[in-house]
Amino acid sequence: MRADLSIIKDWVQPGTEVLDLGCGDGTLLDYLQTHKQVRGYGLEISSENITECLRKGVNVIEQDLDSKGLSNFKDKSFDMVVMTQALQAVRQPDVLLDEMLRLAKECIITFPNFGYWRLRYYLARKGQMPVSRTLPYTWYNTPNIHLCTFKDFEELCYQKNIHILHRTVVDDEHRTNWLNQLWPNLLGQIAIYHVTR
Repeated sequence: MRADLSIIKDWVQPGTEVLDLGCGDGTLLDYLQTHKQVRGYGLEISSENITECLRKGVNVIEQDLDSKGLSNFKDKSFDMVVMTQALQAVRQPDVLLDEMLRLAKECIITFPNFGYWRLRYYLARKGQMPVSRTLPYTWYNTPNIHLCTFKDFEELCYQKNIHILHRTVVDDEHRTNWLNQLWPNLLGQIAIYHVTR
């Protein structure tokens, strides 16, 4: 299980109803259903990932967040909405964040921190958009269309009156330590937020 998912699983209460946006192969929902008796659905656009979700017994809906949004769900339909490593890939992340908080009281969001020191160094040294293990795409084929940092996300939360319940940081080895907690914008590679309104 990815490090961000391992942290998230501890933030989800047993028996809750969860919607996982961009659920991938269903790893998180599968774990939560098995170990925390969570009920939920995943939204995914990749047919390979949908097949894997179904193989694991994860309820999944084929849905593109950019074209359909979340309008097919009623207000407060879930206890929690989760979106991992996808915020930077949607057309209107600010609108989607509002929609997530319309559907649930709490949300968990993870995204790559584009202020991470290695990305800054790569850009300064090579003069090209960074390519790394966690961001393996070149500038012309990347799904990442909204590059943001910890500070950018926290400013968006402030503007929208969204309260941050928890924030944690993992580095390129998916570890957390006191240094990346102290300077997340510089030393944190992946941002993990638990928010509410």
